[in-house]
Amino acid sequence: MVSIYVGNLPFRVTEDEVASIFSEFGEVQRVHLVMDRETGRPRGFGFVEMGDDEGRQAIQELMDRNAELGGRPLKLNEAQPREERGGGRGGFGGGGGNFGDVPPQDPGPREKGDRRHDKDDFED
Repeated sequence: MVSIYVGNLPFRVTEDEVASIFSEFGEVQRVHLVMDRETGRPRGFGFVEMGDDEGRQAIQELMDRNAELGGRPLKLNEAQPREERGGGRGGFGGGGGNFGDVPPQDPGPREKGDRRHDKDDFED
């Protein structure tokens, strides 16, 4: 079984439309169009799974034909397995604030023109 990356898809394309392009080369096992998690809208790419020989033939012939769907040229290649991602933080880096038992730093004495102020700095 080969997984084929199909990119530059029109946002309104259906799984059936994608399957029909590949079905002339053999049986399409599965089509998966990737959707945005937050908006639920298509992201413009997906994956087609089919037999090894048929899938590789489909990639080659569709690329040779400069295949298009909805007026958009398709980007095709054999999908690579996803690399393992580090876990735990969800991709957000950095931090902020105080960590552990480290007290906040004293900003030091105020000088004339310092914009920090206390409530007593205002005249009534």
